[in-house]
Amino acid sequence: MKKRRILIIAICVVVIGIVLGIVLTRGASREAPLTTVNITRGDIVKTVLVDGSLVMPSKAYLSFGVTGTVTEVLVAEGDNVTEGQVLARLDAPSLESSVEMAELQVEIAQEQVKAAQVQYEIALINWKAAVANTTLEKVYREQVNMTKANWETAELNLKIAELNLETAELNLEKAVIVAPFDGVVARISITEGKEISTATLATPAISLVDTSEIEMRGFIDEIDIAIVKVGQEANIILDALPDEEVKGELAFISPVGTTLAGVVSYDTRVTLENPVAELRDGMSATAEVIIERRDDVLSIPNRYIRGTLEDPMVLVLVDGQQEQREITLGLSDGINTEVLSGLEEGEEVVLPAAQERQDGFFMM
Repeated sequence: MKKRRILIIAICVVVIGIVLGIVLTRGASREAPLTTVNITRGDIVKTVLVDGSLVMPSKAYLSFGVTGTVTEVLVAEGDNVTEGQVLARLDAPSLESSVEMAELQVEIAQEQVKAAQVQYEIALINWKAAVANTTLEKVYREQVNMTKANWETAELNLKIAELNLETAELNLEKAVIVAPFDGVVARISITEGKEISTATLATPAISLVDTSEIEMRGFIDEIDIAIVKVGQEANIILDALPDEEVKGELAFISPVGTTLAGVVSYDTRVTLENPVAELRDGMSATAEVIIERRDDVLSIPNRYIRGTLEDPMVLVLVDGQQEQREITLGLSDGINTEVLSGLEEGEEVVLPAAQERQDGFFMM
């Protein structure tokens, strides 16, 4: 009975082995379907990416230069203003009085200069008339010297009075906030009636920005610094406005690198050629700086290329048969590569097996 059971088990094992063998043989005999691509024409553009953000470089953080009470806020956030426009005022009666007093002092000094000049001219006439008389000539000569000194002193006092007036007017100007350029009011942090103290003088009262000028600032990795140049074109990609096509130009590359976490990068500035109204200061942006491009050329996806960078090749499907062929490559954008020779437009190229792709060709 025991021998019979062993025999049955042995027969079952043999049958299972035969079935598995058939299944595996059939699976091995099936060939994996080929993945192919047709050779087409297109544009190959080699770029360097610059990550950064949009900046409106013309900004002004305006504040009062003297203490006092805010009497007028003449604009609101979002208002368009022009250069020289008054935006806010402080109540400054003492400063106004100082200007009036200084103006009066200037007028008095001017009259004193005129009077001193007249006295000098009279003394000069008397001196010239008394030249023949030795005694009178000496007296009038002393008068000439004295009146001349008085005239010079009066002119000096006039200059001092004029300087005092300039100082008073400057102090009065500090009680008024004026737009330094055409722009948009971005922020207001004061209200009418607010007291401006010495401690709050440095706090911006009104922020102004020129929205007509905008640029992108970012960093270029040291790996790419040797191939980028000022003047190269760039395409600006915006996270907030992915459908907008904004063109730019590389305008500045810092000669000094910045090291962060062991990585060296260089500050760069990209000017925008066609800014759109929706652009805002601080928006995240990426610039694709165009290093080199080839338009309307034969190209092939990099993953279809076999061999090495020095000896690239492909498998071309010709009449159902695979034909290995050497090719000459040109510019690559990291995904596709220009084909200079070895292939014709419309030819069908076979994708290498996964292991071959892993071990073989790869181009950046």
